[in-house]
Amino acid sequence: MLNSSDILRGYTDTIILSQLARGDSYGYIISKNVQEITGGELSLKEATLYTTFRRLEAASLIESYWGSEEVGARRRYYHLTDAGRRLYEENKAEWTRYRAMITELIEGEERSK
Repeated sequence: MLNSSDILRGYTDTIILSQLARGDSYGYIISKNVQEITGGELSLKEATLYTTFRRLEAASLIESYWGSEEVGARRRYYHLTDAGRRLYEENKAEWTRYRAMITELIEGEERSK
């Protein structure tokens, strides 16, 4: 049986890039969005989230900056770079292609032998 870690493995980068494609954000909000969108079925562990942020930033796919302290605690925000946006679009197209193949494999009619 698959668990949420199995499902997210391999897609964490694309999920984070997807969230940042909608606008600058920070870890807690991205994690909360994943839980809300999936009805609590999937979640990104804090360690996974911040390890991914560091890796994406080292690859120049995202950039970080410190937000204002005027609205509460100082937060590190992340922003998608042009390279990150291109990779997100490539990954999204690839996901669409693979999703169709996997759907066919799982739900498709039996092929003639």
